Amino acid sequence: MQKVVIIDGCRTPFLRSGTDYMDLMSYQLGAFAIKGLLTNTGLDPKRVDKVVMGNVISNIQTPNVAREAALTAGIPSATPCHTVSQACISANRAIVDGCLEIMTGQADIVIAGGVDHTSDTPIQFPRKMRKKLFKAQRLKTVGDNLGFLTSLRPTDFVPERPQVAEYTTNRVMGEDCDIMAARFQVGREEQDAFAVRSHQLAAKAFEQGYLPKEMTEVSLPPDFTPISRDNGVRGDSTVESVSKLRPAFDKKFGTLTAANSSFLTDGAAVCLIMSEEKAKELGFTPKAEVVDFVFTGQRLEDELLLGPTYAVSQLLKRQGMELKDIDVIEFHEAFAGQILSNLKALASDEFAQQNLGRDKAVGQIDMSKFNLWGGSLSIGHPFGATGARIVTTTANRLQQENGQYGLLAACAAGAHGHAMLLKRWV
Repeated sequence: MQKVVIIDGCRTPFLRSGTDYMDLMSYQLGAFAIKGLLTNTGLDPKRVDKVVMGNVISNIQTPNVAREAALTAGIPSATPCHTVSQACISANRAIVDGCLEIMTGQADIVIAGGVDHTSDTPIQFPRKMRKKLFKAQRLKTVGDNLGFLTSLRPTDFVPERPQVAEYTTNRVMGEDCDIMAARFQVGREEQDAFAVRSHQLAAKAFEQGYLPKEMTEVSLPPDFTPISRDNGVRGDSTVESVSKLRPAFDKKFGTLTAANSSFLTDGAAVCLIMSEEKAKELGFTPKAEVVDFVFTGQRLEDELLLGPTYAVSQLLKRQGMELKDIDVIEFHEAFAGQILSNLKALASDEFAQQNLGRDKAVGQIDMSKFNLWGGSLSIGHPFGATGARIVTTTANRLQQENGQYGLLAACAAGAHGHAMLLKRWV
């Protein structure tokens, strides 16, 4: 099995939906990230063996968004590309697909990551209108067309509003997180404090130059003003200011608000991964080695967002490690309540015994190692791209902090979880 190493990562600035990326398509954001990665690393595009991208909100015009993004970024047409989808861990899935290609000798150099552009979410007509439009493809005579026009009703034109909801349970994710936060006794003040921490740490990481090194500037017509930072980070956030917001999901008893929940985001992120042998041959210095990874599935009814707990437990058990052995920890922040519930589950003997097949808790997370450059609550969360951002940040933090092992984890819709273990390259 070939050893897989991470050379570098690159992303666009992450922007709140409906802002400066409004007129773009997903593949264009993906192309910016891939082009930035090629420029930063100096890699000849002809050397790329595969491109794999994660995506959640698919545009019907570009179903294989990896292909369109790669071609636009200058990757030759001879390079095969494919797109994967696993909700909020789509980029993680793409990176793991790339790792498996390298491990099994199918490729030596892979660009993997993801993109999502919620500003361009497809909005459907009602099913009855879609059926009429489908049948209208066979209309031929003037009479046929007049009959079609007279069959239309005002209600046919009322669009179906898209929702970030579980198809199986018909609950939006925020509702599930409100229930989970209550189950683990995570209060509103605790959630607000964590959200503020995320914003303040992200602002600090940007000013210290850590986050800018992970980004490529995006310039858009007609004025081509450079976009060089995430526009969701609020470094001046305080618990006092966010505590004034009303609950966003359960209006009466809920503790989740717009401030302590991740926001809809547009952006793309990719990583350059190689076999160890190819990196040495081409003179690249890796940042980290991919040691192991796991994907998990949980109950949709009451464990939708507990994926990090299950995945981390499995990964550490497989490696014979404990949380104290980890130097850098990065979790995807879907909601502050989700993060804090997972931290409590990891630290609970009772949860471990009843759900994880362990005699005692996985362990207490050391917050001095946790999400020190901010997270999805502040930086943003383009569904298909976040995993690549987290992998890049984990590798960069290992180098910056001189750590040995980095652990990253994420939850995803469909009650999935993911965890990956990286080791600093020395």
